[in-house]
Amino acid sequence: MCAIVGIVARSPVNQDLYDALTVMQHRGQDAAGIVTWDGERLHQRKDAGLVRDVFRTRHMLALQGTMGIGHVRYPTAGMDSSAEAQPFYVNSPYGITLTHNGNLVNADALKLEVFRDDRRHVNTDSDSEILLNVFAHELNRQGSLRIDENDVFAAVAGVHARCLGGYAVVGMINGCGVFAFRDPWAIRPVCFGGRETPGGPEYMVASESVALDVLGFDLVRDLEPGEAIYIDALGNVFTRQCAESPDYSPCIFEYVYLARPDSIIDDVSVYKARLRLGERLADKIIREWPDLNIDVVIPIPDTSRTACLPVQYKLGIKHREGFIKNRYIGRTFIMPGQEQRERSVRYKLNPIGLEFEGKNVLLVDDSIVRGTTSAQIIQMARDSGARKVYFASASPPVRYQNVYGIDMPVAGELIAHQRSVEQVADRIGADRLIYQDLSDLVAAVRKGNPRIRRFDTSIFTGEYVTGAVTDSYLEGLADRRLDAVRTERARASEETLEVHNAK
Repeated sequence: MCAIVGIVARSPVNQDLYDALTVMQHRGQDAAGIVTWDGERLHQRKDAGLVRDVFRTRHMLALQGTMGIGHVRYPTAGMDSSAEAQPFYVNSPYGITLTHNGNLVNADALKLEVFRDDRRHVNTDSDSEILLNVFAHELNRQGSLRIDENDVFAAVAGVHARCLGGYAVVGMINGCGVFAFRDPWAIRPVCFGGRETPGGPEYMVASESVALDVLGFDLVRDLEPGEAIYIDALGNVFTRQCAESPDYSPCIFEYVYLARPDSIIDDVSVYKARLRLGERLADKIIREWPDLNIDVVIPIPDTSRTACLPVQYKLGIKHREGFIKNRYIGRTFIMPGQEQRERSVRYKLNPIGLEFEGKNVLLVDDSIVRGTTSAQIIQMARDSGARKVYFASASPPVRYQNVYGIDMPVAGELIAHQRSVEQVADRIGADRLIYQDLSDLVAAVRKGNPRIRRFDTSIFTGEYVTGAVTDSYLEGLADRRLDAVRTERARASEETLEVHNAK
């Protein structure tokens, strides 16, 4: 889960790119980067850290130009933040920069193919750099001295034919324009919009519509599965379907947790989808827990608030804010290590004791992934005097790893994997636990756009919409993640030893 953005404008784009990345900071807190084109050369700044920390005044002043792209990166185990920061650049042909949100499931085979057949070198472990080199090779095959939209779309078609997985891409070709495309299943989101200025029309592509809203761009639409858009330096816009057999299957977890509630993805309001999730969850609680004695309903800030409101309303039980969130702590789900996530939960949330003391409390969260946060929050409630702690999840049990760009590569890390609901409740310390039904989750989201025939629900079902996700592939992910964890622990031990010796 990362955020991507690209802008073709009539005036400098550095501030707009910065603001767009800040608005989408929730999609990645590990690294940030911007590349602009001033008509003669590229200007780049990227590094590990939050947007506000990566870009200082001197960097912003150097990012000159009316065309550019940006990225915030979501951490993946074992990757060095600064080395994997995007955008990536390749000089041949033309000079291309590219950002990518997602994951290629055939990255290993592609990396060998790029080296052996395309005669290109990949310098990092990032599949985004592989994707960039595949696109560059396919564009070079067109043989044009001056490229146009037909060359770009032919190159995208070549990417679709070779790359397998979930990917939303925004790139820039020096002196030519900005392009973007979406995988044939539309797993990862990307939309585009425009705005009128005294100098003429300006255009923007981004992972979420909220970035367009904040910057005054009118949302036109999301890219279709397999579709590409090309905006040349003069502001001409071209779109084309570039996949042979597109199959609309967006990631449903975007609506559960990943996206901001004020975004619209694939014509579905994330906010309204979460309201419907709450309504259906309340119906299940009424149906299965009719005799449950609940004194108060409390959301886990912030993503569960929207779903919690209909739960409280339908149950006819008072709603209270039982936890205060420290907004200067990042999203624990997307922190790079388990130990860091565990430490951060206590710093991020602080209970209001009087809302818990002597009460039977129903806590509502958007999902339960590793169980780390849920277990600590339940313990906080008990420490604050709660008599009973019930827990409700607005999504079904997360039982399988995600392979399309969300950092859940090992099923064994997921608390619901090969466990019953009762076993999960016992491990997180809840008196009772209830999950949303998958059919209700799908229905709640699809109601916003009946044109979507299916969703990628692989983290709940283990069925991967792209195919080609074998047991050996998943085992390879698990092995790499285990190696990464060992490396992180060894590095942490070395740092601790250095501090001790310094004292």
